[in-house]
Amino acid sequence: MTIDEESRRHAISRLSRKRSYRHQVINYLWVNGLLIVVWAFSGFGFFWPIYPLIGWGGALLIQGWKITHPHRHSFSEEEIKREIEQS
Repeated sequence: MTIDEESRRHAISRLSRKRSYRHQVINYLWVNGLLIVVWAFSGFGFFWPIYPLIGWGGALLIQGWKITHPHRHSFSEEEIKREIEQS
């Protein structure tokens, strides 16, 4: 695989992750909006939608961080070569 092909493959992979993340954020907004509407129609008692808002929202924040900071998870060529030599 040439450098251009590898760069293209990485770019497509990053674009795919970003698109998937956007869809997940849209789903988060719709579902939690619906839960808030259900909560409102049920009498404005204890705000129970806070649990999915915080849980799902926290997971989305972590995923967003990983997408915007991809180099923290990448391996250098030197690390890869060293690992190959050790095996």
